[in-house]
Amino acid sequence: MKTSAERLAALGCAGLVAVSVAGCGSVTDAVKGDGGKAITMGTTSVTNVLDPAGAYDAGSWLLLRNTFQSLLSYPAASSAPGPDAAQSCEFTGGDATQYHCTLKAGLKFSNGHPLTAADVVHSVERTKKINDQNGPAGLLESIKSVEAKGDTEVIFHLSQPDATLPAKLAGPAGAIVDHQVFPADKLLSNDKLVGSGPYKIDSIEAMDVEGGAKVPGKVVLSPNDKYTGEAKLRNKKFVLRYFDKAAALKSALDDGSIDLADNGLEPNTAAQIRSEQQGGKTDLQVVEGDSNDTRYMVFNTKDATGANVAVRQAAAQLIDRKTLARDIFARTVQPLYSMVPAGVTGHSTSFFDKYGDQDPAKAKAILTAAKVQTPVKLNLSWSRSRAEGAEADMLKKQLEAGGLFQVTVQHEADWDVYKKGWTEGKYQAYLIGWFADYPDADNYVAPLVVDGGAYHHGWDDPRISQKLVPESLKQADRGAASSTYGQIQNIVAENAPLIPLFQNKSFYVSKSYITGVESTVDTTGVFRFWEIGRIGK
Repeated sequence: MKTSAERLAALGCAGLVAVSVAGCGSVTDAVKGDGGKAITMGTTSVTNVLDPAGAYDAGSWLLLRNTFQSLLSYPAASSAPGPDAAQSCEFTGGDATQYHCTLKAGLKFSNGHPLTAADVVHSVERTKKINDQNGPAGLLESIKSVEAKGDTEVIFHLSQPDATLPAKLAGPAGAIVDHQVFPADKLLSNDKLVGSGPYKIDSIEAMDVEGGAKVPGKVVLSPNDKYTGEAKLRNKKFVLRYFDKAAALKSALDDGSIDLADNGLEPNTAAQIRSEQQGGKTDLQVVEGDSNDTRYMVFNTKDATGANVAVRQAAAQLIDRKTLARDIFARTVQPLYSMVPAGVTGHSTSFFDKYGDQDPAKAKAILTAAKVQTPVKLNLSWSRSRAEGAEADMLKKQLEAGGLFQVTVQHEADWDVYKKGWTEGKYQAYLIGWFADYPDADNYVAPLVVDGGAYHHGWDDPRISQKLVPESLKQADRGAASSTYGQIQNIVAENAPLIPLFQNKSFYVSKSYITGVESTVDTTGVFRFWEIGRIGK
């Protein structure tokens, strides 16, 4: 199997992402020019817990994908997982309730301990047993039991059909930990982590964040000499630095403290750098690619206003995604008209098919037919946004077109308070983003619309929760499940308990001497540190 860098070279630097760089450095040149100097990447995805049993956010998964192996992993630009620690995995039988994996021979953790089927069993069982409230145990709930047969055979027994299990195991929720190091009933401290991935953790420096908490601020990685997988490292040391503000990330890029920044820069900043690069006015380069990060406006259907389907439909008829993407996010996002984003199998245009472009006359007709008095008073809440308050202000303006709504924007600065607020049904409508656990249509549907969803909107449709979702999980061929997800998204569009707004684009900014970013920005959500190299400097 070729690495994504090799595939990119074969494609002449085209085909995977839209790239705004002058050229593609070769793997050989990058390695020669590296000189052993560390490459430092900055991110605003601040995290806390790094033990895979308790880690369940973008900041921790960014690190874990590069330091731990799973049975499977996502190759670059792929919609289906392939082998990682496993030599092969397959469902046995036709109902997707038993999954069999055979491990590769000779696997070891960075401490030299052998990686065997017993470690896989331990990893799954401890995640389920610990069941950390902030961890990924929910992704493994379909696993009734897991057993090892010898050192290389693993069999998963499922309580119900779950064709998405391979996708779930391909992420950090399926990270394999050393049973001799990780306790079965509690989380391991960040400074004691041991994995079998391409890199090992050398050190972690803490930083203070708002509220006085200490979280990882700087993580130093070096190649894991026990690793025998497919990844071919283009650097000899990699440093990941966390920043709690987008402005601090940009400052670190400007003063050379970091060599590249992830998608955490403010939209206008990223757009400005892209413009300066095109005009030859900066030594920074921008790589633009797809992302599976989506954004929604959610209604509390337990509230009298949000419970009225005509109100929700009228709001869907008034949203102008193109203007939002252009004027507020400087085209660093793309309009989204379905639950499932572009680039993921199962994507559709259900909301556009139902509502088309913004049309106040049609929205008025919907409200008039339902005998809804206008203007409809609506509170719109938000907490975090790459565009700060400009996003909610623009949505307010769009909803108030034609005098049909009277919107009050409410900002909650404390994220924990905001989460508690939507959980307890305190908001009428609220803005929220979704970063998928795995690039499968199921992860944009089941967690968001079944039984009120993760954002507690209170809406459910038995056609989805009792028939279509269970049916889709029996289809091991995920492409064959697309028609089922199309039906689901049409039902969601008709009822509009939440309205898709946009899908983020990935804008990674780096110094001109950095190479390889273009080969690891895609809808898998996996940023592969090993693809990043440097030329000359």
